[in-house]
Amino acid sequence: MNEKIAFLPAFIQSYFIAAGVLLGGAMIGALGAFLSGEQPLTAMYRFAGDLRIWAVVAAIGGTFDTFYMVERGFFFGETRDIVRQFLLILSAMGGAQTGVTIITWLTQEHISS
Repeated sequence: MNEKIAFLPAFIQSYFIAAGVLLGGAMIGALGAFLSGEQPLTAMYRFAGDLRIWAVVAAIGGTFDTFYMVERGFFFGETRDIVRQFLLILSAMGGAQTGVTIITWLTQEHISS
């Protein structure tokens, strides 16, 4: 079931999956905060920070395949796999950061009065 896909589509998907997980999780969490009587925008901002690492994990697949590829790169000299996994993780981190930035813009929580 785990088929190989080309690097560029995986790179782009990694970015958007991380951004989508973060944006969707923060917005749905804010809806739950609203329904429970809390401040939704403050909760959304807090959830965005808390979900950052989970968005990256979801984007890279959430399995040990990434660690296996890095191990194979170190022990068998396949540096191409190490670079590929590093770039996929970097893409996911960029997507998560984009999601946090969008949530920060929406909530304006970073502006103090």
